[in-house]
Amino acid sequence: MTVIVRDFRPADAADAEGVVRVRRAALPFMVTTPRGIAFEVASANPAKRFRLLVAEEHGEVIGTAQAGIAYDSTEPGQSFVNPYVHPAHRGRGAGSLLLRTAEEYLAAAGATAVYSWVLDEPAFRTFAERRGYRPSRPAHFLRLDLANGTLPPLSELPPGVELRTAADFADDPRPLFEADAETTSDEPSDVGAEFTDYADWLSHTWNNPSLDRELTSVVVVDGEVAAFSAAETDGLTRYSSAMTGTRRAFRGRGLAKLAKNASLHRARAAGYTEAFTGNDADNGPMLAVNKWFGYEISATEVRHVKQLGGGS
Repeated sequence: MTVIVRDFRPADAADAEGVVRVRRAALPFMVTTPRGIAFEVASANPAKRFRLLVAEEHGEVIGTAQAGIAYDSTEPGQSFVNPYVHPAHRGRGAGSLLLRTAEEYLAAAGATAVYSWVLDEPAFRTFAERRGYRPSRPAHFLRLDLANGTLPPLSELPPGVELRTAADFADDPRPLFEADAETTSDEPSDVGAEFTDYADWLSHTWNNPSLDRELTSVVVVDGEVAAFSAAETDGLTRYSSAMTGTRRAFRGRGLAKLAKNASLHRARAAGYTEAFTGNDADNGPMLAVNKWFGYEISATEVRHVKQLGGGS
């Protein structure tokens, strides 16, 4: 039987479980759950033109790809596709079919460039380059053994500094939106992002079922949100730092370390045994912070870009 590519079926629990199985096998450095997959599809902004594809063989999901428009980019026409194939089912054409289907869809949606993350291994880079993708900037996946590692001790809070959680902002999370928007805009990236839509942020970030508001730390200085460390979990053993950042006016004071350390300590106390995070290779300050915690690089991926519509 040949491999077919089709759209993800939100009402089919087996589809969500299949996508999770593929992602965990292909990229075991990220927190992925069936509930999170369903939310990813349901909460996507219409402007994103988001499409989740699955590759199926003998009724089994063996591959998947996320594709969409980078609607929050400062440059129009930017898009993304990230295909994954289960390691046990590679070499059967699933990856090529997923990628071709996604590219055709994105081109029809008006995309002029498509970006994709590619693991920094010869087979994956060759696959991308043969299909017209050229390498851009690298990023690292990092892992911390929470069960057996030693975290830095919790330090005493400086005067005027408070340590809260995202749960404390349940009635009004806008200060967290503003901090997230400012810090995200300063992150190194090929595709710059600009958060201006509070309602959209509420939909896809604040209401994300993977976001653990109790483990997300927020540093407040003289009543103003200064830094934060957002935590996502699978509800079992895996914890991920989704974003750690400090607002411009408060940088250079160790507040990101303070936020992340508090979150990691609470995560370990809650029974999480593995902590993951990701860093752009040029983000020296956060790489240094994570090295201080004991994170080690587990893998590297390289962002690749391809021009659509005959561009070069």
